[in-house]
Amino acid sequence: MLSVVVPMKNEAASLEAFFATVVPVLRAECGERFEIVCVNDGSTDDTLAGLLQRRAALPQMRVIDLSRNFGKEAALTAGLQHARGEAVIPMDVDLQDPPELIPEMVAKWREGFEVVSPRRVLRDEDTPMKRLTAGGFYAIMHRLSEIPIPANVGDFRLMEACVVRALLSLPERTRFNKGIFAWVGFRQCFIDFERPARRAGGSAWTARSLWRLAIDGITCFSSLPLRVWSLVGVFMGVVAMTYAAVVVVRTLWFGRDVPGYASLIVVMLVCSALILMGIGVLGEYLARVFVEVKGRPLYIVRRTWGDADAAD
Repeated sequence: MLSVVVPMKNEAASLEAFFATVVPVLRAECGERFEIVCVNDGSTDDTLAGLLQRRAALPQMRVIDLSRNFGKEAALTAGLQHARGEAVIPMDVDLQDPPELIPEMVAKWREGFEVVSPRRVLRDEDTPMKRLTAGGFYAIMHRLSEIPIPANVGDFRLMEACVVRALLSLPERTRFNKGIFAWVGFRQCFIDFERPARRAGGSAWTARSLWRLAIDGITCFSSLPLRVWSLVGVFMGVVAMTYAAVVVVRTLWFGRDVPGYASLIVVMLVCSALILMGIGVLGEYLARVFVEVKGRPLYIVRRTWGDADAAD
């Protein structure tokens, strides 16, 4: 059985096109041996009502309603935990993850690959700023992370059940799924495709949420931002001792000297900025330790429909 996991937040406008496109593809590939696990991540529109309406005509559909918005990473994890297929495909409801790739992904899986990852070769549907920031993020992650994270590969991929079990065995609560997917390894291949434009609605990702996701990715998969401040401290110490020696020698040689206000304030501002930056980096890592130590659940399910293990 094939499981398709779809996190949703305020996607009522996209539901009709999504099911009209995905269900025929799944039936052509799997017959009736598939399931669509829809995770309602705290939607405030008619997403949940639309899902329940469609479930009446689609018994392979299961709905997981979270108690509030926990974020896409948590919603995706909830869907993976409820998926029961021999292979699982996370995808977005906006159809920018083309369902037409599913037969090719399944074919690669049957060849023996445990992870089949579609890779975007063009990002023409994105704004120039988004393409620039995405490229910069992957370049930074490539240099900082100890685990190579493939560029232009999202959550859309086929994973064998053993891969999903490995993902769910990782206990961290601050989850950067792209990094986690890369960390677990397994035999992987890529399928290049051109990402289409969104069919309906708008993206729930804001500049702030994307920035938060980028910070989570860097701090979850690299300790270099912590270690680099030791090098900065050594460098600033050498500069300070060198400057102190110059001041002492100049004073002994030329007599008493009155330093200028401008140079003094510049040094103070630069040092203060470096100190605050270092404290900020420490704070980001400490915040993640704080979240992990509390041990709160990653998400809370309000109700499920179609789950064999739970009452409707």
